[in-house]
Amino acid sequence: MHLFEHPPVQAWPRLFAHRLGGALAPENTLAGLEISRQLGIMAVECDVKLSADGVPMLFHDEHLERTSNGQGLFALQDHAALTQLDAGAWFHPAFAGERIATLAALAEHTRHSGMRVNLEIKPCPGREQETGRIVAQQASLLWQGEHSLLMLSSFSLEALLAAKAAAPGLPRALLIENWPDDWPQQAQACAACALNANERDLSQERVLAVQHAGLALMAWTVNRPERAAELYGWGIDMLCSDRPERLQAIAAAAPALG
Repeated sequence: MHLFEHPPVQAWPRLFAHRLGGALAPENTLAGLEISRQLGIMAVECDVKLSADGVPMLFHDEHLERTSNGQGLFALQDHAALTQLDAGAWFHPAFAGERIATLAALAEHTRHSGMRVNLEIKPCPGREQETGRIVAQQASLLWQGEHSLLMLSSFSLEALLAAKAAAPGLPRALLIENWPDDWPQQAQACAACALNANERDLSQERVLAVQHAGLALMAWTVNRPERAAELYGWGIDMLCSDRPERLQAIAAAAPALG
């Protein structure tokens, strides 16, 4: 069966920087985005969730402590408070003062350069539908006329269904882990064009099954060159990596997508 075939697989880059800058910068920051751009990595993955007042912002965790100087739950802070936090010093003093970015800022810094974005919808608990809807609506406007540069992805089927209803023209990818038996049904429900899977769960047989379903396949998070070469040899479409600079030559030499 072929579930969905838009956009063409050939249009996607082969290599994405995980959380904007991989291991080279504080995650989900514009500083990381710039490092990726300087390295010639023109495709990135990042996480987006809603502030307390409903502004889509780039952040991964439910709590603020790991990747900022804030404290407590992200979901309880409004946009103005979140933008005052330091999201860089935890990583290295050279990044002190780096702020939590908005989705609007990400669009401003990527769309005119043609950089591709895998935007993971990361809802705060209980806000799955709201996050999917608002992120899709705003992304559709922010990347207006350039929707092919964007892919919405999520582990939350509820968020993807809301995104589909709000902006049906945006490409969607279903994120999975531990290889659930019902992945084809979930992908079909949200009209996904891609499956994003944990690289540890992948085998050549599973790669072929995804191809047979008519879906593109991204593996995360691939950091070892030998594993990247193996996955590309199996015909995988995309890799997401913390060390994309180490995989660029392998990606460039990978067999052409069919």
